Amino acid sequence: MAQKNQEKGITGGAPVVTEPGRVRNVVLVGHSGAGKTTLVEALLTASGTITRAGTVTDGTTVCDHDPAAVRQQRSVSLACAPLLHDGIKVNLLDTPGYADFVGELRAGLRAADAALFVVSAVDGMDAATAALWEECAAVDMPRAVAVSRLDHPRADFDEAVALCQRVFGDNVLPLYLPMLGDDGVSTVGLLGLITRRVFDYTAGHPPVVRDPDPEHLPAIAESRNELIEGIIAESEDESLMDRYLGGEEIGTEILIEDLEKAVARGHFYPVVPVCAETGVGLDALLEVLTAGFPSPLEHELPAVSGVDGSPRPPLTCDPDGPLVAEVVKTTIDRHVGRVSLVRVFSGTLRPEQTVHVSGHGLAERGHPDHDADERVGHIYTPLGANLREVASCVAGDICAITKSGSAETGDTISAKDEPLLIAPWQMPEPLLPVAIVAKSRADEDALARNLARLVAGDPTMRLDRNAETHQLVLWCMGEAHADVVLERLRAGGVELDTEPVRVSLRETLTAPAKGHGRHVKQSGGHGQYAVCDIEVEPLPRGAGFEFVDRVVGGAVPHNYIPSVEKGVRAQMERGLVAGHPVVDLRVTLFDGKAHSVDSSDAAFQTAGALALKDAAEKAQPVLLEPVDEVVIRVPDSAVGSVMGDLSGRRGRVLGTEPDPDGEGRTLVRAEVPATELLRYAVELRSMTSGTGTFRREFARYEPMPSHLADQIRKEHANRT
Repeated sequence: MAQKNQEKGITGGAPVVTEPGRVRNVVLVGHSGAGKTTLVEALLTASGTITRAGTVTDGTTVCDHDPAAVRQQRSVSLACAPLLHDGIKVNLLDTPGYADFVGELRAGLRAADAALFVVSAVDGMDAATAALWEECAAVDMPRAVAVSRLDHPRADFDEAVALCQRVFGDNVLPLYLPMLGDDGVSTVGLLGLITRRVFDYTAGHPPVVRDPDPEHLPAIAESRNELIEGIIAESEDESLMDRYLGGEEIGTEILIEDLEKAVARGHFYPVVPVCAETGVGLDALLEVLTAGFPSPLEHELPAVSGVDGSPRPPLTCDPDGPLVAEVVKTTIDRHVGRVSLVRVFSGTLRPEQTVHVSGHGLAERGHPDHDADERVGHIYTPLGANLREVASCVAGDICAITKSGSAETGDTISAKDEPLLIAPWQMPEPLLPVAIVAKSRADEDALARNLARLVAGDPTMRLDRNAETHQLVLWCMGEAHADVVLERLRAGGVELDTEPVRVSLRETLTAPAKGHGRHVKQSGGHGQYAVCDIEVEPLPRGAGFEFVDRVVGGAVPHNYIPSVEKGVRAQMERGLVAGHPVVDLRVTLFDGKAHSVDSSDAAFQTAGALALKDAAEKAQPVLLEPVDEVVIRVPDSAVGSVMGDLSGRRGRVLGTEPDPDGEGRTLVRAEVPATELLRYAVELRSMTSGTGTFRREFARYEPMPSHLADQIRKEHANRT
């Protein structure tokens, strides 16, 4: 680990604070390619945390240490990078910008008290970033905007700000304007709007602070007036606006104080131009992060309950309060083992402390409810993949612990004598299935071990061992997510392949018919003798199975009638035409024959199965496919294309309605065969530029079109 620190140029020890008021937890969000990871690298360098900045293209950044991130040259997981500025510890939480890794984004939002939206001055923003702004607004999370990539030839700061104001709404105003160099293209400094000073980076960092040139004054004056009006409108001093409108010059100290209060309350959103490559604006951004963003003392904490669900009083961010912390991310390091990134909400986490670890509510995703007492070993401050040991972690701060035997992402860590459970954060449902097959028996064991590790750290992935199709299916967020999961499995020494996902179908009969089952064998000693005659008739969809005994005169002895039913049920489970369970059927046993010596339970089971197969040949069997009720949430502009696509998937649109949770969005309700939804997560994202989401719920089974059913039958025949 020390060698890693030396290679990365990490300087000094880990930043340590003992008061929640000296912590800022900031999550960086924005679309993939906006420059979040590069900005974190520049901030770490500007604060002296590392001696030189790495690059995404070289795979040498602090945050993108995952091999998949290095290969794809984009973030695929949450990373924490703390720095110290003016005595304030800032935990920068770098999140992936690609939609497939929304689980990592959710974890970052949970651990943070404020959000920094990184918007490219070249590429603007995507619709997912706009939707995330609305989500943060719903919980009053403080926000600021960093306009990045100012060094690019096509960078346009004014257009980026105008875009932010159109998409994000009111009170999104710049604190600084970029100052261009003599070439009229490169950004060499900032024009401070509140202070009316120039921060000139021509000679490097720190900047030279001086008075503005005459040509700068008109731009400063226009933008400054708009900024001051925005600040005063949010001021708690109601007389301030009258004084300003009366021509009074409002002092810089008053403006800055009111600005910081408005930002911390989540009512004002400063915009700062930054250039990670040249260092322009980094000190101004650090000032916003430390002076403008709130400490954990000012942020509402998640609700807690007892592990049995009993109510508990609200938490306070008190280092001396009851211990309550949450595992926001779990990873498996090949050298260290399990590493848990932990946000402490209350109390103080100390080494050698015995704690209670609770995980509830995610059993359907492969995380069974669990409770265990464990001893915390060492406590670390993480810097990307590097772990630096610290003496404790106080309420409001973020740390890492290692070698926990049971801690999984989303688990609560609390005091052993007062175990608590934090209300879980919202996790999206994985909707892209990937069927995997181990290449050998040895690989099956390695696959099971590695899957357990991955599921422990990624609650957006669900593991499904389908008893009907006999497939092992990973449900992922999208293709990129699936690629990363498969790469991590292979990196763990697992040889595996993927195969097409098979949907669990059903079979039924559509016409009444009679069937004759005769099982007679004689091979010396006791033989096998059983004959039964049955009648089958279809039942309404969802009615299940009925077995009726109408045997008269003892043609089938009473003790063998359950054997016939058992054989019929077994054959229904095996299927009649394509290997899928048979449903919605009444079977009536009305005649048969028995032998006083050779009849047996096994013989009548076999005869019952044969009778059902004989009847099926005359009863017009059909395949039934599951139909899901689907609710699709899309922008209004995409409704037409989505509805057209649904009709091509044999879907039935039930109706549309405005989305109550988002202006400019529509909910489309439809019923769609499950076989048509296997890749819908990918295709909906493509149709809606990453903004469409959907949820699905099983509705019923319906007959499959004959041409598709014939194809299923042929595939089954080839497999058998």
